[in-house]
Amino acid sequence: MDEYPKDIDPSPGADSGHRRRLREKFLRAGLIAFLDYEIVELLLTLGTPRKDCKEQAKQALKEFKSLRGVLEADGHDLQRIQGIGAHNVFGIRLVQEVSRRFLKDKMLNRPYSRSSREVFDYLYHSLRDLKKEHFKVLFLDSKNQIIEDKTLFEGTVDSAAVYPREIMKDALRYDAASLVFVHNHPSGDPEPSLCDREITKDLVFAARVMQLKVLDHIIIGNNCYFSFADRGLVEDYDRLFLSLNR
Repeated sequence: MDEYPKDIDPSPGADSGHRRRLREKFLRAGLIAFLDYEIVELLLTLGTPRKDCKEQAKQALKEFKSLRGVLEADGHDLQRIQGIGAHNVFGIRLVQEVSRRFLKDKMLNRPYSRSSREVFDYLYHSLRDLKKEHFKVLFLDSKNQIIEDKTLFEGTVDSAAVYPREIMKDALRYDAASLVFVHNHPSGDPEPSLCDREITKDLVFAARVMQLKVLDHIIIGNNCYFSFADRGLVEDYDRLFLSLNR
C-alpha cells in the first residue's frame, strides 16, 4: 500500500516509479545505501514532485564537487543549473534547517558530559562550511545542563573581536554557572593560533572573576577539532589565574 498522497505521482510511469523506488529504499534502510546523487535527487523531488530530477542532481554534484557542497551551496548558484528552481532550493534549505533545529533541541536541557566529541558532533553540521569564523558560547547551569547556545561574534576571531565583557553579561542574564566556547576555522585546520590561545586565557580569567567556570574551548575544522580542555590548557590557565591572584 502506498503511504504517500496520490497527487505526488500524477500518473504511472517511469519517473513516478523511479521516485517511488527511491522513497521505498530510503524507508527500508535510510541513506546508507544511497549514492550521493540519489540523495540530492531525493531532495530535489521535494520541490519538483512530478519530474525526474536525476540529471539535475548529477549536474549539481559535478558543479559543487560533493554532497556537502550541494547542501551548502548558495541558492542563486544552485538555480543556475537548468531544471533547479526556487522550490528545489526551498526543499534543500528546509531539510538543512530542520536538521540544525533537531540537533539543537537534542542538546539543550541535557547534561553536558564534558565530552569535546559530543560538542563537535552537535555543532559540526552548522559550522563546517561557513566562510567566516563564528564564535559560539554554550551556557550551562549548575547541573551542567546546556541552557542556550548563542553565536556572539562573526568574522576573524581575534582579541579585538571577542569581548569577554559581553560574554559575561550574557552569562549573568542566563544565570549560567559554566561556559563552553566554540569557533570554526574556515581553513579546515583546527590548530589554535597564538591569538586563539590568548583569547581563551582571557576568557578563563574573566570567568574566574565572575565566579564562573570555563569547561572548554573547541575549534572546529574539516571533520576534526581541537579541544583546549583535552590538551590540559584550560586547566593550565585556571592555575595561572590562581597563582596570579594569591
